Amino acid sequence: MSELSSALQRNAAELRGESLWRAALGRFSANRAAMGGLILLAMITAFALFAPLLSPHDMETNDWERIQIAPTLEQNHWFGTDANGRDLFVRVAAGARVSLAIGLITTIVSVLIGVVYGAIAGYVGGRTDQIMMRIVDVLYALPLFFAIIILVTIFGRNIFLVFAAIGAVEWLTIARIVRGQTLSAKQMEYVEAAKSMGAPTRRIIFRHIVPNVVGPVIVFATLLVPTVILVESFLSFLGLGVQEPSTSWGLLISQGTSSLDTAPWLLVIPAAFLAATMYAFNFIGDGLRDALDPKDDA
Repeated sequence: MSELSSALQRNAAELRGESLWRAALGRFSANRAAMGGLILLAMITAFALFAPLLSPHDMETNDWERIQIAPTLEQNHWFGTDANGRDLFVRVAAGARVSLAIGLITTIVSVLIGVVYGAIAGYVGGRTDQIMMRIVDVLYALPLFFAIIILVTIFGRNIFLVFAAIGAVEWLTIARIVRGQTLSAKQMEYVEAAKSMGAPTRRIIFRHIVPNVVGPVIVFATLLVPTVILVESFLSFLGLGVQEPSTSWGLLISQGTSSLDTAPWLLVIPAAFLAATMYAFNFIGDGLRDALDPKDDA
């Protein structure tokens, strides 16, 4: 009977979890702003992936006879050319790949570090929790851009270092969020039941606690992606991020500012893509926050 009762409880929990996520999906789908942001992000991603295939130009070839020409259908320079005669359409698409990759990969790394760190600190508690969170406080005291600039200056400037530098300082807030959620979750009945059954600590943390605190993390991660993209763009604008021959939206904006009077499209077009991506992720994040809000489950 005890085995049958446990099986019934597990099935009920699974059904409840499925219904909660299904309800959240329904609320998200009903949010026009969130769905608009999702469609806009899908369009930008498709542009980044497939736009270079539509153009006869590549991102590095110089056309010295067509320097800083405005957007035109002539010679298929749909976004015009830059100061070196390179096709801006292809370079914006290539920059989108780099900026989106940095945002997504860095966010994934930050989430993994922050979730593991915060869940361990919150579940173990005691002196371990105090030491781990004091480390977070110390790292929080370091200015974000100052820390990244130091890392980039010491270890050199390349795209892999940009991933590591930004990811190394963006997991702190996630760790605090997960710790707070874990402190509440470890008091729940299903955690106490797992303890009474002799489940090891690692299994309790990653099987029972982490899946139940993932909602706020998903929302924060969605809002973290545009933050990371903006940080990378700022670093590239300062000349500390992505370097030639690679490109990113930040590097294109930096190059466009020097030609604002004579060729404003060099600044306006990549800046418009960056702004659209910021809006898309923020709308999606707001939609996820509303969809996963426990107060709406009633």
